[in-house]
Amino acid sequence: MSDPLLRHLAAALEVAPPSSLCVAYSGGPDSTALLHALAQLPAARERGLRALHVDHGLRADSAAWAEHCRRFCTGLGVPCEVVRVQVETHRGAGLEAAARHARYAAFAAQLRTGETLLLAHHRDDQAETVLLKLLRGAGPEGLGGMRERRPLGAGTLWRPLLHDITRAQLHDYVAVHGLPCIDDPSNADTRLARNQLRHEILPRLAAHWPQATDSILHSAALSRAAADALRTHWLAAFEALHNTTNGSLAAADWLALAPALREPLLDHWLHARGLPAPTTAQRAQVERQCAARPGQSPCIRWPGAELHVWKGRLWARAPRLAIDPSWQAHWQGEPLALPDGGQLTLHDEHARLPAPLVVRLRRGGERLKPVGDAHTRELRDLFQQAALPPWQRLACPLLYEDDTLVAVADRWCSMRGRQLFAAAGSQPRWQAGA
Repeated sequence: MSDPLLRHLAAALEVAPPSSLCVAYSGGPDSTALLHALAQLPAARERGLRALHVDHGLRADSAAWAEHCRRFCTGLGVPCEVVRVQVETHRGAGLEAAARHARYAAFAAQLRTGETLLLAHHRDDQAETVLLKLLRGAGPEGLGGMRERRPLGAGTLWRPLLHDITRAQLHDYVAVHGLPCIDDPSNADTRLARNQLRHEILPRLAAHWPQATDSILHSAALSRAAADALRTHWLAAFEALHNTTNGSLAAADWLALAPALREPLLDHWLHARGLPAPTTAQRAQVERQCAARPGQSPCIRWPGAELHVWKGRLWARAPRLAIDPSWQAHWQGEPLALPDGGQLTLHDEHARLPAPLVVRLRRGGERLKPVGDAHTRELRDLFQQAALPPWQRLACPLLYEDDTLVAVADRWCSMRGRQLFAAAGSQPRWQAGA
C-alpha cells in the first residue's frame, strides 16, 4: 500500500474502537479524498461505511452539490444521506458561524448510537485554527486547537487526519485518482479570516520559517495538555458555582477564580447552553460588571449571546427577538405561541376556557389584586417581589377579560381569574422563551 493516505487510514482503523463509520462529506477535495480512500479499505466497509452530506441551502447550486455527492457515493457503492438545514442568522451570529452551528447540529442529530463521524480536518486546518484562536486571545483550551476525538450526539466525532496528513497530500490523492470535486468559491474569498490565513499569512510564514506548521502544532499539543490538566479543577468549581435549576452562575465566586480557571469555566457554561464564547474585550466587560450595585442589571452582548448580571449571578441566553409591545391574541386554552418564542397553554391540553381571553404584553401601569391579597398591586412590584428576571418581564403574557386584567401568566390571578380557570378545570402554564 504505497499511498500515504491509505497507509495512514489503514493503521488508524486497526487501533480505533470498533464502531460503524460515517464520513462528513461536503464534496470538496479533502472529504472526497477521505471518503474515497476509506472506500478502498475492506476494514472500513466492514464497519458499514456511509456518507452524510449537509445542504445548507445558502447557494443557488446547493441542490446540484447534493446531487453530485449522491452520484459520487453511488459510484463507490457507499450509502449517502443528504440533510437540508436552515441556517439561522437572526440571533446575531455571522453567516460562517451560523452555518457551522447548523451543520454540527445536523451531524449530532443524524449520528446513530455508537457510530463514529469522520471529518477530513488535517494538519493545515489545525494550524489555521490555532492561529485564529491566538489572534482572538484564546487561552490553553482554544490554543489546543481541534480535538481529534470528542463525543457528538449519540456517537463520536473523529478527525483521523488531524496530526499526520497535509492538505497537499489530500489534493495529490484527488489528482492521482482523478476524483471529481466541488469547487466552493467561498474558499478563495480572502475577506474571510480563515481564508486570509490560508492564502496570505501561512505561505509567508512558511517562506521564512519552513517549520512553522510543525511548531504551531507542537505548541497546540502542549496547550491541549495544559487545558486537560486544568479541566479537572475548573469542572469542580463549576459544580459549586452552577445552579442546575435556573442555569445561572455565582458571579462573585466566578470572579474570584484564577484566570486560568475562570475563562474555560465561562466558555464551558456558555457552550453547554448553545451560546458562543465572548471575545477578550467582552470577557473583561463581564468581569467589570460582576461588581454591579444592587438594583442594577447590566447586560453584555456579543453576536449570538447576551449575558446578564442580576442578583449576584450570571445569566446567559440567546439574543432576544424583537417584541412588538402592541401584540395581542385571543386564547381559550389551546397552545399559544408567544412573541419571544415561549408558549402559553393549559396544564390539561384538552381543557378550554368558557370564553376566549385576550392575551397582551406589558405596556406599563398594569395592576392586579391577586387572590389572597388584601391590596391591588402594581405589576412592577409583583415582578420584583417574585424575582422574575428583567429580560422575561416584557414578554410575560397578561390575560384580560374584556379590558380587565384577570391573570398574569401562571404567576398570579384575580378572583375572577380563579373562577374562569376553575370552570375550565385547569390552570395556565407559561413557558418563557429561551
